[in-house]
Amino acid sequence: MSKTKQKRAIVIGAGAGGIATAARLAKAGFSVTVLEKNSFTGGRCSLIRHEGHRFDQGPSLLLLPKLFREAFHDLDTSIEAEGVELLRCPTNYHVWFADGERFELSTDLARMKAQVERWEGKDGFDRYLAWLREAHRHYELSVSEVLRRNFASFWALASPRFVLAGLKIHPLHSIWSRASRYFWTERLRRVFTFATMYMGMSPFDAPATYSLLQYTELAEGIWYPRGGFHAVLDALVKVGERLGVEYRLSAPVRQILTHADGKTAKGVRLESGETLDADVVVVNADLVYAYSNLLPQTPGVRKYARSLRRKDSSCSSISFYWSLDRKVPELQTHNIFLADEYRESFDAIFDRKSLPDEPSFYVNVPSRIDPSAAPEGRDSVIVLVPTGHLRGSSSSSSGLPREEEEEEEQDWPALIARARRAVLATISARTGIPSLDKFIAHEAVNSPATWEARFNLDRGSILGLGHGFLNVLAFRPRTRASLLRGVYFVGASTHPGTGVPIVLAGAKITSEQVLDDLRMRVPWRGKPSRIRDTGVPQDERTSELDRIRKPTAPGGVVAVTVCLLLFAWLISLALRYGHSGVYLG
Repeated sequence: MSKTKQKRAIVIGAGAGGIATAARLAKAGFSVTVLEKNSFTGGRCSLIRHEGHRFDQGPSLLLLPKLFREAFHDLDTSIEAEGVELLRCPTNYHVWFADGERFELSTDLARMKAQVERWEGKDGFDRYLAWLREAHRHYELSVSEVLRRNFASFWALASPRFVLAGLKIHPLHSIWSRASRYFWTERLRRVFTFATMYMGMSPFDAPATYSLLQYTELAEGIWYPRGGFHAVLDALVKVGERLGVEYRLSAPVRQILTHADGKTAKGVRLESGETLDADVVVVNADLVYAYSNLLPQTPGVRKYARSLRRKDSSCSSISFYWSLDRKVPELQTHNIFLADEYRESFDAIFDRKSLPDEPSFYVNVPSRIDPSAAPEGRDSVIVLVPTGHLRGSSSSSSGLPREEEEEEEQDWPALIARARRAVLATISARTGIPSLDKFIAHEAVNSPATWEARFNLDRGSILGLGHGFLNVLAFRPRTRASLLRGVYFVGASTHPGTGVPIVLAGAKITSEQVLDDLRMRVPWRGKPSRIRDTGVPQDERTSELDRIRKPTAPGGVVAVTVCLLLFAWLISLALRYGHSGVYLG
């Protein structure tokens, strides 16, 4: 009997989704090759280094740690076993306001109580706990009903269970409107809504469901991998290599190739002209770029690429990476500087695709939590200033008319200079630090044009497509290409969405879809959970003190209630008729 031929998979892009999918497919028995255009892995989760200073190019805080642990657990290992140390930040953020006030977000309930009551009064903490409970429900339902499911058709939205869950996560409300129900001061409404920056959205537009992001920070804390965020993905790369994954860096892909029928993928052609065959092609490149450049440009593909271009995209950023020649102890690991004209700052970004006159921005000092991020006596500082994305695009195959591709030209050198001045002036005014400009020994900058050129992000949108109501779940681009068999997608712009932990959950969804389509066994499906931070599994609870027992069945409660009511009725009869049976009143 001949041995079954091993299936081959090619993964285009070594971002978080590509790395995790490659390892999962290798675990399932595929021969996997990852092709990456850059000379490094991790995509936006890569590092910038300069003379002992280290910067996370993209994400700089680790949220939803259970999703990271799950990725390793499914591959029969753990974060700890791979030598990654997660450091918990002692506080989450310092939020700096223009009037000199400051709010410290923390997992410490006593500290939160004191701060919330200072601004919202005594009953403010009750409302904070009510908000936290709602955000907890958003979190739990989103994980179970969204991040664990693939919405391969609109019918997936119609199940009664999902409809009921959907009503509980308030997808038709904005984060701002829901927060306003619980927080009655403008100050705290801003404190509990700025996290929409993580999705590149305005809090006035983002669905209320995403309050789960600040919930996980307040319930589980903010974490940082020692050695930089890339340490987690580098560990996944090594796990994949042990399973047989081949990584080829500096190997940009020109096109996905098809069989003679033009409807089924058979491999890829590299920019070098080399061709590679595969049974499955998984695309971890930006989705809009992929449909505009990598897929064969049939009329159907060009039409779909145009429709993607018309969807709302996330914002971009101007990011500064500063090597300081001294420490700045006034700044904590994570700092948020909010614009006084809060709503206007978001309108400038998302409506006018520009830089606000007074921008809100995020400052990260990785050397505060991990001293290895900077030489002794110095700090590394990262500043992320959200801004509008590019109005035009370098995706020449997008097929859009010129008037849709180009509007008013954006003068990015001038905008970068203005952003820099605003950041330096704001930090100095609100913290009392002398202008950091005096201490910057070296500076690197990423602009929207940099994001597009380096990572093929359409229009420099750093978080892919937006997450409005009509751009999530079954409305979001599917994980399986409908126009070309054998092609699948993973990453920020496909289901379930953006953010590294969400993309890791998406890698599991995409991998299982590939295996199910090919009728191959999913090795991690049904695997008992032994993830450390999910508690002791029920079958390992040996002490009677640790057995989980549900409360008395509702029937017992009903019986007691009926007896009490009957007793009360008898007492009322006794009082009404007395011992002689004659009415007393």
